[in-house]
Amino acid sequence: MAAKKKSVLVQRVNELEDAVTRLFTGEPPAAAPKPAKRKKAKRQKAKGKASKAKKAVKKVAGKVKKAAKKLVRKAKRKAKKARR
Repeated sequence: MAAKKKSVLVQRVNELEDAVTRLFTGEPPAAAPKPAKRKKAKRQKAKGKASKAKKAVKKVAGKVKKAAKKLVRKAKRKAKKARR
């Protein structure tokens, strides 16, 4: 089982207890633990013109698809009207 992380309150209590015992024993204060360094997120490589072209193609394809759907809807409406 993974080690359970101490709550902030428990950590603080332990620190205070240590400080009090050091006061009476005459020990020098313990060095403060260094905070863990955070890893920087890696930057994504720039794709440049290739991605722009891809986006443009996608946009056009999307418009074509929309137009096709519109035509189908129109045709369905006409067919429905003709049946009446």
